[in-house]
Amino acid sequence: MTDSHEPPSELPAQERDLHRALLSLREELEAVDWYQQRVVLCGDDELASVLAHNRDEEIEHAAMTLEWLRRRVPAWDRCLRRFLFTEGPISRQPPAPDARVAAHGLGIGGLGGGRAP
Repeated sequence: MTDSHEPPSELPAQERDLHRALLSLREELEAVDWYQQRVVLCGDDELASVLAHNRDEEIEHAAMTLEWLRRRVPAWDRCLRRFLFTEGPISRQPPAPDARVAAHGLGIGGLGGGRAP
């Protein structure tokens, strides 16, 4: 395994697979960037079309890897559900439900008979 910061033999198999997925995602995103640059600079329309097709296949591969991560890592699932397919400013999406509970309590009232702040 390349780019591992810890000895791969010491990592559980599940963590090695996660590392493989993250490396693959990085490689797919790099390939998208490379193809996009080639499409933009290509002087031949037919070749640009082929390169754009290749770029789009790399996007598909990245999306499939993201879905694999979403299904297996709860933090990926929470963040992707929070930010993908939303409207408005991306950086101003409401906090994840878990964060709201931690910040404001459960909303079931305090010991003094009133609602929690």
